[in-house]
Amino acid sequence: MEGISIAKLLVIGALIVLLFGTNKLRSLGGDLGAAIKGFKKAMNDDQPAAKSSAQDEHPAAISETRPKE
Repeated sequence: MEGISIAKLLVIGALIVLLFGTNKLRSLGGDLGAAIKGFKKAMNDDQPAAKSSAQDEHPAAISETRPKE
């Protein structure tokens, strides 16, 4: 067995375009991109909250690492 060649992938891609149409695929791609963007934004928004909770747990350790003025 050779696996999946480029020619087979092109045939599969052409069949998908024929079945669903370009407009449907374009909207599906846009929806998928928006979902990924929203997921990344939610993950980035969650990180500052995690950092602040870590500081709340060990405030003495953090104050020791800061330079004295």
